[in-house]
Amino acid sequence: MFDTVLVANRGEIALRIVRTCRELGIRTVVVYAADDRDSAAVELADRAISIGPASGRSYLNIPAVIEAAQWSGADAVHPGYGFLSEVADFAEVCESHGLAFVGPSASVMRDLADKSSTKALMREVGVPMLPGSGDAVETADEAKRVADRVGYPVIIKASAGGGGRGMRVVRSAGDIERAYQETRSNAWAFFRDSRVYLERYVEAARHVEVQVLCDGRGNGVALGERDCSVQRRHQKLVEETPATCVDRATAARMGEVAVEAALAVGYVGAGTFEFVVDEDGDFHFIEINCRLQVEHPVTEMVTGVDLVREQLRVASGEPLSMRQSDVEFRGAAVECRVNAEDPERGFVPTPGTLREFRTPGGPFVRVDTHGYAGYRMPASYDSLLAKTIAWGPDRAAALDRLRCRLGEFRIEGPGVCTTIGFLRDVLADPVFRGGRHTTSLIQDMTTSEQTAAHS
Repeated sequence: MFDTVLVANRGEIALRIVRTCRELGIRTVVVYAADDRDSAAVELADRAISIGPASGRSYLNIPAVIEAAQWSGADAVHPGYGFLSEVADFAEVCESHGLAFVGPSASVMRDLADKSSTKALMREVGVPMLPGSGDAVETADEAKRVADRVGYPVIIKASAGGGGRGMRVVRSAGDIERAYQETRSNAWAFFRDSRVYLERYVEAARHVEVQVLCDGRGNGVALGERDCSVQRRHQKLVEETPATCVDRATAARMGEVAVEAALAVGYVGAGTFEFVVDEDGDFHFIEINCRLQVEHPVTEMVTGVDLVREQLRVASGEPLSMRQSDVEFRGAAVECRVNAEDPERGFVPTPGTLREFRTPGGPFVRVDTHGYAGYRMPASYDSLLAKTIAWGPDRAAALDRLRCRLGEFRIEGPGVCTTIGFLRDVLADPVFRGGRHTTSLIQDMTTSEQTAAHS
Protein backbone atom coordinates (compact mmCIF):
# COMPACT_ATOMS: atom_id res chain seq x y z
CA MET A 1 0.00 0.00 0.00
CA PHE A 2 1.05 3.60 -0.49
CA ASP A 3 2.89 5.73 2.06
CA THR A 4 1.55 9.14 0.96
CA VAL A 5 -1.40 10.02 -1.28
CA LEU A 6 -1.94 13.45 -2.77
CA VAL A 7 -5.63 14.33 -3.17
CA ALA A 8 -6.07 16.43 -6.30
CA ASN A 9 -9.55 17.71 -5.51
CA ARG A 10 -11.62 19.75 -3.09
CA GLY A 11 -14.86 19.79 -1.10
CA GLU A 12 -16.60 16.74 0.28
CA ILE A 13 -14.84 14.24 -2.00
CA ALA A 14 -11.39 15.41 -0.90
CA LEU A 15 -12.46 15.02 2.72
CA ARG A 16 -13.93 11.59 2.06
CA ILE A 17 -10.68 10.34 0.45
CA VAL A 18 -8.57 11.73 3.29
CA ARG A 19 -10.66 9.84 5.84
CA THR A 20 -10.16 6.44 4.19
CA CYS A 21 -6.44 7.11 3.82
CA ARG A 22 -6.19 7.91 7.52
CA GLU A 23 -7.93 4.63 8.37
CA LEU A 24 -5.31 2.82 6.28
CA GLY A 25 -2.41 4.66 7.91
CA ILE A 26 -1.62 6.54 4.71
CA ARG A 27 -0.34 10.12 4.96
CA THR A 28 -2.37 12.63 2.96
CA VAL A 29 -1.52 15.79 1.09
CA VAL A 30 -4.33 18.06 -0.10
CA VAL A 31 -3.79 20.74 -2.73
CA TYR A 32 -5.96 23.82 -2.56
CA ALA A 33 -6.78 27.05 -4.35
CA ALA A 34 -6.64 30.29 -2.38
CA ASP A 35 -10.39 30.37 -1.66
CA ASP A 36 -10.23 26.86 -0.15
CA ARG A 37 -7.58 27.73 2.40
CA ASP A 38 -10.04 27.20 5.27
CA SER A 39 -11.66 24.03 3.91
CA ALA A 40 -12.30 20.97 6.08
CA ALA A 41 -10.09 18.81 3.85
CA VAL A 42 -7.15 21.19 4.30
CA GLU A 43 -7.61 21.05 8.06
CA LEU A 44 -7.82 17.24 8.26
CA ALA A 45 -4.99 16.36 5.86
CA ASP A 46 -1.47 15.78 7.12
CA ARG A 47 -0.23 18.44 4.75
CA ALA A 48 -1.81 21.08 2.51
CA ILE A 49 -0.17 22.85 -0.41
CA SER A 50 -1.45 25.92 -2.23
CA ILE A 51 -1.53 25.51 -6.01
CA GLY A 52 -2.95 28.78 -7.23
CA PRO A 53 -5.45 31.63 -6.99
CA ALA A 54 -9.15 31.41 -6.23
CA SER A 55 -10.32 29.63 -9.36
CA GLY A 56 -11.35 26.21 -10.59
CA ARG A 57 -8.47 26.49 -13.04
CA SER A 58 -6.07 26.00 -10.14
CA TYR A 59 -7.33 22.42 -9.73
CA LEU A 60 -6.72 21.87 -13.43
CA ASN A 61 -3.11 23.07 -13.27
CA ILE A 62 -1.28 19.81 -13.95
CA PRO A 63 2.28 21.16 -13.47
CA ALA A 64 1.31 22.65 -10.09
CA VAL A 65 -0.30 19.40 -8.92
CA ILE A 66 2.69 17.31 -10.03
CA GLU A 67 5.13 19.71 -8.37
CA ALA A 68 3.14 19.50 -5.12
CA ALA A 69 3.18 15.69 -5.29
CA GLN A 70 6.92 15.55 -5.84
CA TRP A 71 7.71 18.19 -3.23
CA SER A 72 5.59 16.42 -0.60
CA GLY A 73 6.98 12.95 -1.32
CA ALA A 74 3.66 11.50 -2.44
CA ASP A 75 3.76 8.17 -4.24
CA ALA A 76 0.17 8.26 -5.53
CA VAL A 77 -2.43 10.80 -6.67
CA HIS A 78 -6.17 10.37 -6.13
CA PRO A 79 -8.15 12.68 -8.43
CA GLY A 80 -11.61 12.20 -6.87
CA TYR A 81 -14.28 13.12 -9.42
CA GLY A 82 -14.49 16.08 -11.77
CA PHE A 83 -11.48 18.30 -12.49
CA LEU A 84 -8.58 16.01 -13.57
CA SER A 85 -10.20 12.67 -12.77
CA GLU A 86 -10.87 11.73 -16.40
CA VAL A 87 -8.02 13.60 -18.07
CA ALA A 88 -5.82 11.00 -19.76
CA ASP A 89 -2.93 13.44 -20.10
CA PHE A 90 -2.89 13.92 -16.33
CA ALA A 91 -2.82 10.16 -15.70
CA GLU A 92 0.04 9.87 -18.20
CA VAL A 93 2.03 12.67 -16.58
CA CYS A 94 1.55 11.04 -13.17
CA GLU A 95 2.86 7.75 -14.53
CA SER A 96 5.85 9.44 -16.21
CA HIS A 97 6.81 11.05 -12.87
CA GLY A 98 6.63 7.79 -10.95
CA LEU A 99 3.29 8.56 -9.33
CA ALA A 100 0.55 5.96 -9.20
CA PHE A 101 -2.68 7.37 -10.62
CA VAL A 102 -5.69 6.08 -8.68
CA GLY A 103 -7.80 5.19 -11.69
CA PRO A 104 -7.53 3.44 -15.04
CA SER A 105 -4.43 3.81 -17.19
CA ALA A 106 -4.03 6.77 -19.53
CA SER A 107 -4.38 4.51 -22.58
CA VAL A 108 -7.64 2.97 -21.37
CA MET A 109 -8.94 6.40 -20.41
CA ARG A 110 -8.21 7.68 -23.90
CA ASP A 111 -9.98 4.70 -25.45
CA LEU A 112 -13.07 5.42 -23.37
CA ALA A 113 -13.02 9.24 -23.41
CA ASP A 114 -14.71 9.58 -26.76
CA LYS A 115 -18.35 8.56 -26.40
CA SER A 116 -18.88 7.53 -30.02
CA SER A 117 -15.73 5.39 -30.21
CA THR A 118 -16.57 3.88 -26.80
CA LYS A 119 -19.91 2.73 -28.18
CA ALA A 120 -18.13 1.04 -31.08
CA LEU A 121 -15.80 -0.67 -28.61
CA MET A 122 -18.70 -1.82 -26.43
CA ARG A 123 -20.60 -3.07 -29.45
CA GLU A 124 -17.65 -5.32 -30.29
CA VAL A 125 -17.87 -7.01 -26.88
CA GLY A 126 -21.63 -7.50 -27.07
CA VAL A 127 -22.99 -4.73 -24.84
CA PRO A 128 -26.63 -3.83 -25.76
CA MET A 129 -26.90 -0.54 -27.65
CA LEU A 130 -29.54 1.90 -28.78
CA PRO A 131 -29.69 2.36 -32.56
CA GLY A 132 -27.78 5.41 -33.69
CA SER A 133 -24.92 6.77 -35.74
CA GLY A 134 -22.19 4.74 -34.08
CA ASP A 135 -19.45 7.17 -35.10
CA ALA A 136 -19.48 10.96 -35.02
CA VAL A 137 -21.65 12.59 -37.68
CA GLU A 138 -19.88 15.15 -39.85
CA THR A 139 -22.76 17.14 -41.38
CA ALA A 140 -26.36 18.14 -40.69
CA ASP A 141 -27.44 16.12 -43.73
CA GLU A 142 -25.78 13.01 -42.30
CA ALA A 143 -27.48 13.68 -38.96
CA LYS A 144 -30.85 13.85 -40.73
CA ARG A 145 -30.20 10.56 -42.56
CA VAL A 146 -29.35 8.84 -39.29
CA ALA A 147 -32.41 10.30 -37.55
CA ASP A 148 -34.68 9.22 -40.41
CA ARG A 149 -33.27 5.71 -40.16
CA VAL A 150 -33.58 5.23 -36.37
CA GLY A 151 -36.78 7.24 -35.99
CA TYR A 152 -37.66 10.33 -33.94
CA PRO A 153 -37.13 11.42 -31.26
CA VAL A 154 -33.34 11.29 -31.31
CA ILE A 155 -30.75 12.78 -28.99
CA ILE A 156 -27.61 14.51 -30.26
CA LYS A 157 -24.66 14.21 -27.87
CA ALA A 158 -21.16 15.62 -27.70
CA SER A 159 -18.59 12.89 -28.32
CA ALA A 160 -16.44 14.35 -25.54
CA GLY A 161 -19.46 15.13 -23.35
CA GLY A 162 -20.16 14.52 -19.70
CA GLY A 163 -21.93 15.96 -16.68
CA GLY A 164 -25.22 16.29 -18.56
CA ARG A 165 -23.80 18.95 -20.88
CA GLY A 166 -23.61 19.01 -24.66
CA MET A 167 -26.80 17.16 -25.62
CA ARG A 168 -30.08 18.01 -27.34
CA VAL A 169 -33.30 16.05 -27.91
CA VAL A 170 -34.82 16.43 -31.40
CA ARG A 171 -38.42 15.40 -32.06
CA SER A 172 -38.92 16.24 -35.72
CA ALA A 173 -36.97 16.44 -38.98
CA GLY A 174 -37.59 20.17 -39.22
CA ASP A 175 -35.50 20.77 -36.08
CA ILE A 176 -32.55 18.52 -36.87
CA GLU A 177 -30.28 20.99 -38.68
CA ARG A 178 -30.53 23.75 -36.06
CA ALA A 179 -30.16 21.25 -33.21
CA TYR A 180 -27.12 19.69 -34.86
CA GLN A 181 -25.38 23.04 -35.29
CA GLU A 182 -26.25 24.20 -31.75
CA THR A 183 -25.01 20.96 -30.20
CA ARG A 184 -21.74 21.19 -32.12
CA SER A 185 -21.31 24.77 -30.96
CA ASN A 186 -22.03 23.86 -27.33
CA ALA A 187 -19.72 20.84 -27.54
CA TRP A 188 -16.90 23.11 -28.63
CA ALA A 189 -17.67 25.64 -25.90
CA PHE A 190 -17.81 22.99 -23.15
CA PHE A 191 -15.18 20.51 -24.28
CA ARG A 192 -13.15 22.12 -27.10
CA ASP A 193 -14.31 19.22 -29.28
CA SER A 194 -17.18 19.83 -31.69
CA ARG A 195 -17.82 16.20 -32.71
CA VAL A 196 -21.30 14.85 -31.99
CA TYR A 197 -23.20 11.60 -32.51
CA LEU A 198 -26.86 10.56 -32.59
CA GLU A 199 -28.90 7.81 -31.01
CA ARG A 200 -32.56 7.03 -30.50
CA TYR A 201 -34.04 8.89 -27.54
CA VAL A 202 -36.06 6.83 -25.06
CA GLU A 203 -38.97 8.92 -23.80
CA ALA A 204 -40.07 7.08 -20.66
CA ALA A 205 -36.52 6.23 -19.66
CA ARG A 206 -34.83 5.23 -16.45
CA HIS A 207 -31.16 6.03 -15.95
CA VAL A 208 -29.47 3.05 -14.29
CA GLU A 209 -25.75 2.59 -13.73
CA VAL A 210 -23.64 -0.35 -12.58
CA GLN A 211 -20.67 0.01 -10.25
CA VAL A 212 -17.69 -2.15 -11.19
CA LEU A 213 -14.30 -2.73 -9.57
CA CYS A 214 -11.41 -4.33 -11.45
CA ASP A 215 -7.83 -5.04 -10.46
CA GLY A 216 -4.73 -5.51 -12.58
CA ARG A 217 -4.87 -9.29 -12.27
CA GLY A 218 -7.91 -9.97 -14.40
CA ASN A 219 -10.44 -9.88 -11.57
CA GLY A 220 -13.63 -7.85 -11.62
CA VAL A 221 -16.82 -7.53 -9.59
CA ALA A 222 -20.12 -5.71 -9.98
CA LEU A 223 -21.43 -4.01 -6.85
CA GLY A 224 -25.02 -3.63 -7.95
CA GLU A 225 -26.94 -0.97 -9.79
CA ARG A 226 -28.00 2.57 -8.94
CA ASP A 227 -31.10 4.31 -10.29
CA CYS A 228 -30.22 7.94 -11.09
CA SER A 229 -33.41 8.87 -12.93
CA VAL A 230 -34.29 11.90 -10.78
CA GLN A 231 -32.54 14.61 -12.77
CA ARG A 232 -32.87 18.19 -13.85
CA ARG A 233 -31.20 19.23 -17.09
CA HIS A 234 -29.56 15.79 -17.22
CA GLN A 235 -27.89 16.32 -13.82
CA LYS A 236 -28.64 13.90 -10.99
CA LEU A 237 -30.40 14.93 -7.79
CA VAL A 238 -31.47 11.66 -6.14
CA GLU A 239 -29.82 8.24 -6.47
CA GLU A 240 -30.85 4.90 -5.04
CA THR A 241 -30.08 1.22 -4.97
CA PRO A 242 -31.53 -1.21 -5.85
CA ALA A 243 -33.36 0.11 -8.91
CA THR A 244 -37.11 -0.51 -8.95
CA CYS A 245 -37.33 -0.63 -12.75
CA VAL A 246 -35.41 -3.90 -13.27
CA ASP A 247 -35.92 -7.32 -11.75
CA ARG A 248 -33.06 -9.05 -9.96
CA ALA A 249 -32.24 -11.28 -12.91
CA THR A 250 -31.91 -8.27 -15.22
CA ALA A 251 -29.83 -6.41 -12.64
CA ALA A 252 -27.49 -9.39 -12.36
CA ARG A 253 -27.18 -9.53 -16.14
CA MET A 254 -26.34 -5.82 -16.26
CA GLY A 255 -23.55 -6.45 -13.77
CA GLU A 256 -22.20 -9.39 -15.73
CA VAL A 257 -22.19 -7.38 -18.98
CA ALA A 258 -20.42 -4.45 -17.31
CA VAL A 259 -17.68 -6.58 -15.74
CA GLU A 260 -17.08 -8.54 -18.94
CA ALA A 261 -16.77 -5.31 -20.93
CA ALA A 262 -14.49 -3.66 -18.35
CA LEU A 263 -12.11 -6.61 -18.29
CA ALA A 264 -12.16 -6.81 -22.10
CA VAL A 265 -10.77 -3.28 -22.40
CA GLY A 266 -8.22 -3.70 -19.59
CA TYR A 267 -9.99 -1.47 -17.08
CA VAL A 268 -8.43 -1.18 -13.62
CA GLY A 269 -10.07 0.62 -10.70
CA ALA A 270 -13.59 1.81 -9.93
CA GLY A 271 -15.78 2.59 -12.91
CA THR A 272 -19.43 3.03 -13.73
CA PHE A 273 -21.33 1.68 -16.73
CA GLU A 274 -24.37 3.83 -17.45
CA PHE A 275 -27.48 2.43 -19.12
CA VAL A 276 -30.88 3.66 -20.18
CA VAL A 277 -33.73 1.29 -19.35
CA ASP A 278 -36.81 1.49 -21.57
CA GLU A 279 -40.47 0.82 -20.78
CA ASP A 280 -40.04 -2.90 -21.53
CA GLY A 281 -37.21 -3.21 -18.99
CA ASP A 282 -34.53 -3.64 -21.65
CA PHE A 283 -31.22 -1.91 -20.96
CA HIS A 284 -28.98 -0.09 -23.43
CA PHE A 285 -25.45 1.24 -22.93
CA ILE A 286 -24.86 5.00 -22.65
CA GLU A 287 -21.29 5.56 -21.47
CA ILE A 288 -18.55 4.66 -19.00
CA ASN A 289 -17.40 6.99 -16.23
CA CYS A 290 -13.73 6.28 -15.52
CA ARG A 291 -13.79 7.48 -11.92
CA LEU A 292 -15.52 7.41 -8.58
CA GLN A 293 -19.09 8.70 -8.82
CA VAL A 294 -20.71 11.35 -6.64
CA GLU A 295 -23.37 8.79 -5.70
CA HIS A 296 -20.99 6.00 -4.64
CA PRO A 297 -22.12 6.10 -0.96
CA VAL A 298 -25.43 4.32 -1.69
CA THR A 299 -23.46 1.34 -3.01
CA GLU A 300 -21.25 1.40 0.08
CA MET A 301 -24.30 1.44 2.34
CA VAL A 302 -25.84 -1.73 0.90
CA THR A 303 -22.62 -3.70 0.29
CA GLY A 304 -20.36 -2.59 3.14
CA VAL A 305 -17.54 -2.10 0.62
CA ASP A 306 -15.34 1.00 0.94
CA LEU A 307 -14.84 1.93 -2.72
CA VAL A 308 -11.97 4.31 -2.04
CA ARG A 309 -10.14 1.61 -0.10
CA GLU A 310 -10.53 -0.75 -3.06
CA GLN A 311 -9.36 1.96 -5.45
CA LEU A 312 -6.20 2.39 -3.41
CA ARG A 313 -5.65 -1.36 -3.21
CA VAL A 314 -5.75 -1.99 -6.93
CA ALA A 315 -3.81 1.17 -7.77
CA SER A 316 -0.98 -0.11 -5.56
CA GLY A 317 -0.96 -3.43 -7.43
CA GLU A 318 -2.90 -5.47 -4.89
CA PRO A 319 -5.83 -7.70 -5.89
CA LEU A 320 -9.43 -6.90 -5.06
CA SER A 321 -10.33 -7.92 -1.52
CA MET A 322 -13.41 -9.84 -2.74
CA ARG A 323 -14.84 -12.07 -5.42
CA GLN A 324 -18.29 -11.71 -6.91
CA SER A 325 -19.58 -14.51 -4.69
CA ASP A 326 -18.48 -12.49 -1.63
CA VAL A 327 -20.64 -9.49 -2.50
CA GLU A 328 -23.87 -9.30 -0.49
CA PHE A 329 -26.62 -6.75 -0.90
CA ARG A 330 -28.57 -5.74 2.18
CA GLY A 331 -31.63 -3.50 2.12
CA ALA A 332 -31.91 -0.24 0.20
CA ALA A 333 -30.15 3.11 0.25
CA VAL A 334 -31.10 6.52 -1.14
CA GLU A 335 -28.98 9.65 -1.56
CA CYS A 336 -30.02 13.27 -1.99
CA ARG A 337 -27.61 15.95 -3.17
CA VAL A 338 -28.11 19.06 -1.05
CA ASN A 339 -27.00 22.00 -3.17
CA ALA A 340 -26.61 25.65 -2.24
CA GLU A 341 -29.15 26.72 -4.84
CA ASP A 342 -32.50 28.50 -4.93
CA PRO A 343 -35.18 26.26 -6.51
CA GLU A 344 -37.55 29.26 -6.68
CA ARG A 345 -35.16 31.03 -9.06
CA GLY A 346 -34.34 28.20 -11.42
CA PHE A 347 -31.77 26.60 -9.11
CA VAL A 348 -29.38 29.54 -9.32
CA PRO A 349 -26.33 28.95 -7.05
CA THR A 350 -26.33 30.88 -3.75
CA PRO A 351 -22.81 30.82 -2.29
CA GLY A 352 -22.10 32.64 0.95
CA THR A 353 -20.96 32.25 4.53
CA LEU A 354 -22.71 29.60 6.62
CA ARG A 355 -23.69 31.30 9.85
CA GLU A 356 -25.28 28.07 11.06
CA PHE A 357 -24.66 24.58 9.75
CA ARG A 358 -26.10 21.56 11.53
CA THR A 359 -26.40 18.16 9.87
CA PRO A 360 -28.75 15.26 10.65
CA GLY A 361 -27.71 12.06 12.37
CA GLY A 362 -29.12 8.89 13.81
CA PRO A 363 -28.93 5.19 12.93
CA PHE A 364 -28.27 4.21 9.31
CA VAL A 365 -27.71 7.78 8.11
CA ARG A 366 -24.58 9.17 6.47
CA VAL A 367 -23.81 12.78 5.58
CA ASP A 368 -20.82 13.53 3.37
CA THR A 369 -20.11 17.25 3.57
CA HIS A 370 -17.32 19.78 3.76
CA GLY A 371 -19.56 22.42 5.31
CA TYR A 372 -19.34 23.79 8.85
CA ALA A 373 -20.56 26.83 10.77
CA GLY A 374 -18.48 29.77 9.61
CA TYR A 375 -17.51 28.15 6.30
CA ARG A 376 -17.49 30.52 3.36
CA MET A 377 -18.70 28.73 0.23
CA PRO A 378 -16.71 29.98 -2.76
CA ALA A 379 -18.61 31.03 -5.87
CA SER A 380 -16.08 29.42 -8.22
CA TYR A 381 -17.17 25.81 -7.88
CA ASP A 382 -20.04 23.35 -8.03
CA SER A 383 -22.83 24.17 -5.56
CA LEU A 384 -22.89 20.70 -3.91
CA LEU A 385 -22.85 21.22 -0.15
CA ALA A 386 -23.81 17.87 1.36
CA LYS A 387 -24.77 14.38 0.30
CA THR A 388 -27.30 12.79 2.64
CA ILE A 389 -27.69 9.02 2.47
CA ALA A 390 -30.13 6.82 4.37
CA TRP A 391 -30.30 3.03 4.56
CA GLY A 392 -33.35 0.94 5.32
CA PRO A 393 -34.33 -2.73 5.23
CA ASP A 394 -36.45 -1.83 2.21
CA ARG A 395 -36.98 1.16 -0.09
CA ALA A 396 -39.96 2.59 1.79
CA ALA A 397 -38.05 2.62 5.07
CA ALA A 398 -35.02 4.24 3.45
CA LEU A 399 -37.18 6.95 1.86
CA ASP A 400 -39.01 7.69 5.10
CA ARG A 401 -35.76 7.91 7.03
CA LEU A 402 -34.12 10.17 4.44
CA ARG A 403 -37.05 12.56 4.21
CA CYS A 404 -37.17 12.80 7.99
CA ARG A 405 -33.44 13.46 8.29
CA LEU A 406 -33.45 16.12 5.61
CA GLY A 407 -35.79 18.05 7.89
CA GLU A 408 -33.10 18.09 10.59
CA PHE A 409 -30.69 20.24 8.58
CA ARG A 410 -30.13 23.75 9.88
CA ILE A 411 -28.35 25.81 7.26
CA GLU A 412 -28.44 29.60 7.48
CA GLY A 413 -26.35 32.40 6.08
CA PRO A 414 -26.82 35.71 4.28
CA GLY A 415 -28.28 34.97 0.86
CA VAL A 416 -27.78 31.21 1.20
CA CYS A 417 -30.58 28.95 -0.03
CA THR A 418 -30.61 25.17 -0.33
CA THR A 419 -32.56 22.52 -2.21
CA ILE A 420 -33.66 20.69 0.96
CA GLY A 421 -37.33 21.62 0.76
CA PHE A 422 -37.44 20.71 -2.91
CA LEU A 423 -35.81 17.35 -2.24
CA ARG A 424 -38.32 16.54 0.49
CA ASP A 425 -41.10 17.23 -2.01
CA VAL A 426 -39.47 14.83 -4.48
CA LEU A 427 -39.23 12.09 -1.85
CA ALA A 428 -42.93 12.55 -1.02
CA ASP A 429 -44.11 12.60 -4.63
CA PRO A 430 -46.51 9.67 -5.20
CA VAL A 431 -45.03 8.79 -8.59
CA PHE A 432 -41.54 8.62 -7.10
CA ARG A 433 -42.75 6.77 -3.99
CA GLY A 434 -44.39 4.23 -6.24
CA GLY A 435 -41.19 3.68 -8.20
CA ARG A 436 -42.94 4.70 -11.42
CA HIS A 437 -40.82 7.78 -12.14
CA THR A 438 -38.67 8.39 -15.21
CA THR A 439 -36.07 11.00 -16.10
CA SER A 440 -38.93 13.45 -16.73
CA LEU A 441 -40.07 13.43 -13.07
CA ILE A 442 -38.77 16.90 -12.17
CA GLN A 443 -40.21 18.43 -15.32
CA ASP A 444 -43.55 16.72 -14.66
CA MET A 445 -43.60 17.95 -11.05
CA THR A 446 -42.81 21.51 -12.14
CA THR A 447 -45.51 21.43 -14.81
CA SER A 448 -48.07 20.17 -12.27
CA GLU A 449 -47.17 22.95 -9.82
CA GLN A 450 -47.49 25.59 -12.54
CA THR A 451 -50.85 24.20 -13.62
CA ALA A 452 -52.11 24.18 -10.02
CA ALA A 453 -50.92 27.76 -9.50
CA HIS A 454 -52.90 28.98 -12.52
CA SER A 455 -56.06 26.98 -11.87
